[in-house]
Amino acid sequence: MSKINIYQIAKSSNDEFDKIIEDFIKMSSKYAKIEIHNLFNKKIGKAQTISDIEAKKSYSEVFEPHLSSGFNIALDVKGKRVDSFEFSNFFENHATINFYIGGAYGFESNFLQKCDKKISLSELTMAHKIANIVLCEQIFRGLCIINNHPYHK
Repeated sequence: MSKINIYQIAKSSNDEFDKIIEDFIKMSSKYAKIEIHNLFNKKIGKAQTISDIEAKKSYSEVFEPHLSSGFNIALDVKGKRVDSFEFSNFFENHATINFYIGGAYGFESNFLQKCDKKISLSELTMAHKIANIVLCEQIFRGLCIINNHPYHK
């Protein structure tokens, strides 16, 4: 069974978006264990008030310790656009996959270089909650594709 981690610069919440995300995680659970890790601390909050450079640096500090385990995919507007079938290939070839959703200022280029892949969910900029829903739906869709489940059709 695959292990999928979603690391994001976000505060924990309990709203309508979370219910949708939880539904996709539950539907995916027969194929993979998915965990969402909200990484936000006082240092990030302060850095975001100073500059985009400081903010990106603080994001990298919380993301980088997780790079050592698994295949690392950053969601970045400048990343490669992939279709659902190409996206599903990630799950066939890797036991542990880590997705990174950056903060309001995106990623440091140094962090992006350390990731195995950089993909874009869209050319549109999305709120974190929306990006998370889209990512969770695509994870479920990708898992369905490789497991011949009819959801994708």
